[in-house]
Amino acid sequence: MGNTTSIAAGRDCLTSAVGGVAAHVAFQDALLYQTTAVDPYNLNIPVTPAAVTYPQSADEVAAVVKCASDYDYKVQARSGGHSFGNFGLGGQDGAIVVDMKHFSQFSMDESTFVATIGPGTTLGNLDTEIYNAGKRAMAHGICPSIRTGGHLTVGGLGPTARQWGLALDHVEEVEVVLANSSIVRASATQNQDVLFAIKGAAASFGIVTEFKVRTEEAPGLGVQYSFSFNLGTPAEKAKLVKDWQAYIAQENLTWKFYSNLIIFDGQIILEGIFFGSKEEYDQLDLEKKFPTSEPGTVLVLTDWLGMIGHGLEDTILRLIGDSPTWFYAKSLGFTPSTLIPNSAIDGLFDYIHKTNAGTLAWFVTLSLEGGAINAVPKDATAYGHRDVLFWVQIFVANPLGPISQTTYDFADGLYDILAQAVPESAGHAYLGCPDPKMPDAQRAYWRSNLPRLEELKGDLDPKDIFHNPQGVQVAS
Repeated sequence: MGNTTSIAAGRDCLTSAVGGVAAHVAFQDALLYQTTAVDPYNLNIPVTPAAVTYPQSADEVAAVVKCASDYDYKVQARSGGHSFGNFGLGGQDGAIVVDMKHFSQFSMDESTFVATIGPGTTLGNLDTEIYNAGKRAMAHGICPSIRTGGHLTVGGLGPTARQWGLALDHVEEVEVVLANSSIVRASATQNQDVLFAIKGAAASFGIVTEFKVRTEEAPGLGVQYSFSFNLGTPAEKAKLVKDWQAYIAQENLTWKFYSNLIIFDGQIILEGIFFGSKEEYDQLDLEKKFPTSEPGTVLVLTDWLGMIGHGLEDTILRLIGDSPTWFYAKSLGFTPSTLIPNSAIDGLFDYIHKTNAGTLAWFVTLSLEGGAINAVPKDATAYGHRDVLFWVQIFVANPLGPISQTTYDFADGLYDILAQAVPESAGHAYLGCPDPKMPDAQRAYWRSNLPRLEELKGDLDPKDIFHNPQGVQVAS
């Protein structure tokens, strides 16, 4: 966009794209633009989009994309706005944001139990609507305010994914606006390449305006467990992590078992859920295998909405939750054949013991995956981590202001200990936990699927209209 005339014409184009309703588009010169329209999630990455649009139909989305293309803007969809890299805002200045909050449609086909959902639906509402429409459920993450548009297209890890696959593995069909502003449907029988790309890399290829997802019968019984460990020495902490890794690496571990280990400055929390009876849960022997001086919490839940709404991982939500703050995150993936060696676990806790984090708000999570996720062929969807047994995610935050160099160095140091011990682990990074500072991030996000995605980018979006700083590039 160069001169004032073309800027004015671009604005007129966007306003007419959203039906001429002034309230459905906000421009940079709007009063309180940053707080009311932009509202960045990660305050560490300041971003000023050229405009934020609020279309109400697929046709309006297509019209916004056409304006962007005609006037040479980049475009990104924002669903819940929880991107760690603010990628829903474009990830850098000057993009057009397509906010999907008006797309919260829902219906259930009562013969197939396939649900039709809009990308503006929150996970909390999705659970309630699917359950109320036939006691159904699907796999996804635990933050109720995240919306489906991003979550169902980057992966969607969560407690039931070991049994049912990722959130994106439930997606059977999408309606999507492409870079040429056409509106197409993609499924197993039409536009299969588009569906492949949307299931793991949608932000680089289009804007989903509707999902059709398969659902599962909701479990009627679950046991939620949480144990806190206030251990003294680095060696005691390291032993707990070694024991957990050995436990989850058992080849015959039931897919009904889900587990997280969360390492804080002073304590470690072991928590998760088992989808079955208390008797079956007792056979897992967790209390014996992970003895703690403090009584844990073990709750038998007989209500599905209670199981997911009870705040599993609420520890994490309390720290990063919904409120915008200054933070930085990194992730690594470990497979059954690339577990963390004991020496590196020892090194990790020695490092934590000796190094100034520069903030009290930091934690490391180890989250069990595997199961049904790994049963899907790695080239079936753009998501490229079908071999991962567990993810390690490192979070550092500062509620008071920008992340200091001390805190960046602390987080990078944690990462480096693991990456040097298991170089393959650094080749896995989860797009739901992006690190905007990571070099060659695309290779780590999409792995062996990247070449195919780059070819598709050339076919579907040669001008790179759907751009963010770590998106798929056109094959060179």
